[in-house]
Amino acid sequence: MFLTKFGKSALRHKAFATSTRTIVNAAKLNQTTYDMDHMMPQPKDPKFKTAVVEVYCRGLNAGGTDKLTNGHRYDSVPIANGMIKHGASCQVIQYVHEKHDDFFEVAKQFDGLVVRCNPGHINMDGGSQNKFNESMTKLAESGVQVWPTPNVMTKMGAKDALLKVKDFAIGLPDTLCYYTPQDLNDGFKKSMAFQPRVVKQNRGSSGEGIWIINLKNGDYCKNYGDRMCSDDEMLVLREANDDHVEEHTVGEFIEFCVNGRNDKSGEWKSLGVGKYLEGGKEAGGLMVDQRFLPRIDEGESRFMMVKDELFAVEHYKYLGEGIGGATECVVYPPGATEYVGLQKQMEEQMPPVMKALGLEGEALPLLWTGDFIPVDDHVSTHTLAEFNCSCVGVGGFLQARGKDSWTVVSEQEKVQGEKMCDLMGKKAVESLKEAALKH
Repeated sequence: MFLTKFGKSALRHKAFATSTRTIVNAAKLNQTTYDMDHMMPQPKDPKFKTAVVEVYCRGLNAGGTDKLTNGHRYDSVPIANGMIKHGASCQVIQYVHEKHDDFFEVAKQFDGLVVRCNPGHINMDGGSQNKFNESMTKLAESGVQVWPTPNVMTKMGAKDALLKVKDFAIGLPDTLCYYTPQDLNDGFKKSMAFQPRVVKQNRGSSGEGIWIINLKNGDYCKNYGDRMCSDDEMLVLREANDDHVEEHTVGEFIEFCVNGRNDKSGEWKSLGVGKYLEGGKEAGGLMVDQRFLPRIDEGESRFMMVKDELFAVEHYKYLGEGIGGATECVVYPPGATEYVGLQKQMEEQMPPVMKALGLEGEALPLLWTGDFIPVDDHVSTHTLAEFNCSCVGVGGFLQARGKDSWTVVSEQEKVQGEKMCDLMGKKAVESLKEAALKH
């Protein structure tokens, strides 16, 4: 399929001739381009057989904004090279839903799979993410290591993860989660009367449905639970996607969150439609309510994690309107004095955090992030804003998106990107060795 589509560049970096004994025969998938774009030769005697799993979304221009012109993700080959450098063979294979059964017949022949399918792309391509997840889960249960498993991706990435870590040093004890209209009505009226809040829907992106909320009259109670807001108290709401401000009563806000736009919820400027609880918990219909942290103006700190090891901390400060505005970024290495305490807490607390998330015994993702906001009067210098393990990109190669090759980035970016991919390869092979020893 892709050789025809990308024929003009297909032989530009033809794959190295490699004995099929060192790799898995994926010919039946008839889906990967011959353009392996500077992939290293496969090891002659690989310790393990691994693959990077992609999806080319035919419903999006060029297969998605994460693609090169050859149809592969911009960081797939660098990740594969990281595996190869540590003695594992690594292939890049693409999931096509029409060949679902063939794909998983091939996939079960690998020791480890790095899943790099952007959330939503499988459905947008006409397939079923649920069907893919069910088969990938069975594969993981059979002994193939999957980074991350669908279970890990779902539970770490869900907004209610903040509720489950609220009693850890990296969490906040007054974090609430709403699954039903009654939860929202009772909890929000209590929390809103106490102090300014940040209320987030579970399914939004780019800040849509993330509201920073203040009582217009500033009538906050001294202690949490001393009073509850009435339906007619006025709120000042600022949405994170575009930083616009609008005013509504407590009752109107609750109605918008539950039933969307109607006469009872009033007129809304938001680009969103509300209905944040629609479908219930199983469909992702939930909201998280946290205290507003004014030091967000100082920026957010993103811990770039490769399994259990910190790769770097990226500190972002937003310069424009909303979270989509221009940013400045300062990168700190592991052990930096600015984050040494938080780093230690992360390293010590992740095993019990995984247990609290319902993931005891499951492996950390190969590449994931934790975003933190500075906080005062707390046992930690920062508090968790969110985890993300849904196809986190290798930052050094971001500028290659839409280009002909991942190698077009600057030398400095290339060195940094390859360093991260090398660590990913090292950690993956270590995990595979540990699993092999257990069996």
